[in-house]
Amino acid sequence: MNTRIKALLAVSIVTIIYGLTFTIAKEVMPHYVKPFGFIFLRVFAAMLIFWFLSLFIKNDTIEKGDYKIIALSAFFGIALNMLTFFKGLNYTTPISASVMMVTSPILVLIFSSILTKERPTLVKILGVIIGLIGAVVLIAYGGKSGANAKNMMLGNLLVFINAASYGMYLVIVKKVVAKYNPITFIRWLYLFGFLFVLPFGYTEFSEIQWQTIPVSGYLRIGFVVIFASCITYLFNLFALSKLKPTTVSVFIYLQPVVASIYALLVGSDHLNTVKVLASILIFVGVYLVSKQSPQASNSK
Repeated sequence: MNTRIKALLAVSIVTIIYGLTFTIAKEVMPHYVKPFGFIFLRVFAAMLIFWFLSLFIKNDTIEKGDYKIIALSAFFGIALNMLTFFKGLNYTTPISASVMMVTSPILVLIFSSILTKERPTLVKILGVIIGLIGAVVLIAYGGKSGANAKNMMLGNLLVFINAASYGMYLVIVKKVVAKYNPITFIRWLYLFGFLFVLPFGYTEFSEIQWQTIPVSGYLRIGFVVIFASCITYLFNLFALSKLKPTTVSVFIYLQPVVASIYALLVGSDHLNTVKVLASILIFVGVYLVSKQSPQASNSK
């Protein structure tokens, strides 16, 4: 298995985890943990885990100039990204939120063209358009569902901001991700992220009534902390070190598919022709954007 295939596999696993997280996190909020309190818990726990793991490896020395880039990456990739996502998810539905995330590849293309002068090919642009059409079809159906949503418009707006923030993170972090050991890098990423999250999440974290949370609630919180916070960031950094940000970001197109499949399995939704057609369009979009052109076969 070559390196590119491994990177694509890693980002696929990330997509599956994130797809499940939409529903799993929604089942916890706001019944047991409020959105910002959940993010405080998520970032704090992940920070402790990565700093603990760093004790067992030889850590790289971070160059002074890279601390600024890591801090900026933490702001967009941890703080703004997570805070707006969980707050938005609290207001909208899991499927609607997952579909809103597909705007990120478009934003990555824009950010990359501005910051790194990366010029998207016509094939990639076509892939983005086809995938977006599939996403629009899916969100049109999801909006008609009877799922609980306090304020879908506000929730979707917050998730859009989250998508933009994540897109900026993918572009910024690409500059330094390949220079350091993943665990060394992520421990600093989460440390800066925690400092950004602290003033927003501590109050809601202190309000958590731990004795009222059932075992199933703790398991869901554990899934978000271990898989959605630790595994995904490690796998994402590996993928980013081998692939272009636009290729990694386009896998967000698969999240609505995963979210829909999970909802189907747990019996909270049903399958129909619209979802099948939308899923096909999304997969085609992912294929076209992740496909390498012949002249770029030697590049990442």
